[in-house]
Amino acid sequence: MHMTRPILAASLATVLLLAGCQKSEEQAAAPAFPPAAVAVFTTAAEPLPITNELPGRITPTRIAEVRPRVSGIVVERVFEQGTMVEEGDVLYRIDPAPFQVKVDSAEATLKRAIAVRDQAKQTADRQSRLKEAQVAAVQQYDDAIATLAQAEADIGIAEAGLAEAKLNLQYANVTAPISGRIGRALITEGALVSASDTQNLATIQQLDPVYADFTQSATDLIRLRKALQDGQLISGKNEAEVQLILDDGTPYGLKGRLLFSEAAVDATTGQVTLRGEFPNPNNDLLPGMYVRVQIQQGLEKDAITVPQQAVQRNNAGQSQVYVVTADKKVEFRNVTLGRTVGERWQVTAGLKAGEKVIVEGFQKIGPGAPVEPTDWTQGAKPGNEQQSAAAAGDKSATAVK
Repeated sequence: MHMTRPILAASLATVLLLAGCQKSEEQAAAPAFPPAAVAVFTTAAEPLPITNELPGRITPTRIAEVRPRVSGIVVERVFEQGTMVEEGDVLYRIDPAPFQVKVDSAEATLKRAIAVRDQAKQTADRQSRLKEAQVAAVQQYDDAIATLAQAEADIGIAEAGLAEAKLNLQYANVTAPISGRIGRALITEGALVSASDTQNLATIQQLDPVYADFTQSATDLIRLRKALQDGQLISGKNEAEVQLILDDGTPYGLKGRLLFSEAAVDATTGQVTLRGEFPNPNNDLLPGMYVRVQIQQGLEKDAITVPQQAVQRNNAGQSQVYVVTADKKVEFRNVTLGRTVGERWQVTAGLKAGEKVIVEGFQKIGPGAPVEPTDWTQGAKPGNEQQSAAAAGDKSATAVK
């Protein structure tokens, strides 16, 4: 009995030793996990435009009120409301009958004046011959010359009256003063209109191009002018390029130009009202529409930017990024952000050019962890090959066990 206990103890120790050796062999045989695959963005110093986004309203470049030049009854509306009209197109017709009567009367008056002039000329010629023959009195000759001059003047008056009558007849057709889009008709057929009325018949607005009026401080305007003079902006003569952002947040497809010559200062607020001109071939921009105008105010040299998804925030709101060091390990970095530029953040402190910032693949990393970086491509899933290799390694380890 006493001999059995030492034998059992020795047997148990042998079993435990064999189990420990087998476990150590299995652990040694298990493969190590490969470094996590991450996509990185390499920072670079680049010039960054300084832009401001200001609210504005669309206004037509030209606007004209259609008014009658003569009084009368409107017998026809020619145009279709809301359509494009050309300068000189007939919009309304006023009853032309009274004006035609005046034209006929003026023509008759002119014919009568011509007949009187011809008679006076004959008399003056006759008196001239009699005077040369010393048969007629000098007074009769002078009277004949004065009558002829009066007849010539009457012809001038009659011609002016006829021209006025024809002009009024022409004005019976109310035409478009400018080309553009005409609004709704403000009067109907049968209405009596007068040249002295304050109400207009319709309104025409020229919508290609259009203006965008917006306000800015005088300080920013001075900075903008300086940037333009330094050649930092895409510009023409006294102009700078501007971009419109529509109310739904989408950018307008055509760039415009800033007109410094249209700038004016509001005496009450001290703000400067600026005007941008934008092409509008499809009439997408309508008067009164709210827009935002992006103006490039200058150019910041050697700026650092990172994709927005690369920036993390802790509970205190501190902006942070993961940086891959030269030995392919993760480093946690606090950064200071500036403004957004498209889909990127400007980094004003915490990064320098040439550093690799992790954009995708945060799930399996931490400070000091080894990683396998690949260049980040926007819209693509990074590290697919490495992740597949890691998955294959996991399956191999399971098979060994």
